Amino acid sequence: MTFPDPGARPAGHTRWTRLGLVLVPTLLMSAVLLVAIGMGILPVSLAVSAQPLVLSGQNLKISADRLQGTGFTQYVGVDRAKTKAYPEAVAGIESADLYNLCQSVAVHLPVVGEVTLRIGAGGGGKPAHADHLVVHTDDLAGDAVFRNIIIGQDASTFRGGPGAPAGAFGQRADAVRIDHLRQTTREVSAATFRLTGLHLSVKAGDQPCY
Repeated sequence: MTFPDPGARPAGHTRWTRLGLVLVPTLLMSAVLLVAIGMGILPVSLAVSAQPLVLSGQNLKISADRLQGTGFTQYVGVDRAKTKAYPEAVAGIESADLYNLCQSVAVHLPVVGEVTLRIGAGGGGKPAHADHLVVHTDDLAGDAVFRNIIIGQDASTFRGGPGAPAGAFGQRADAVRIDHLRQTTREVSAATFRLTGLHLSVKAGDQPCY
């Protein structure tokens, strides 16, 4: 009778030490993201959900060297947080490329104080890309060009745009380009958001994109 060598490693068994080294950073990052979402630091509205959305009310700053998109629609609506309502311009873009995108939000954390979460992407000539992008904004600046624009259409008749109530004053265009984009928003959503060259940082103090 042959007995197995006690020092031999059984075939097909997991190396728990190596697995632990791989899992620990992953679990830590997941925990950080969950905490950030729970505290309202990360814009969870990037994930499209059928559940009614209650906003945190915090402003997210967005900048880009250039936004270029097709299928543009816009109307004025109202966003709601738990204790307040906000008038916003709701803009939808079917397909959007954003060059040198930056997103930042400043929050106050217990003990630590004010910190800024910044997300950068789309540098080096390889833009970030969003499909069915919807941005709710109360302030936007830049140099804009619209192609085949119609102003004053009932926004509820837009095909494929963000849902609007009947009679809402709206505008639409086949294409839009905004250079030197600067805007604040409380909500961003997209069916797909590809962040090429993603870089996320959390730094002490208020260090916005612009």
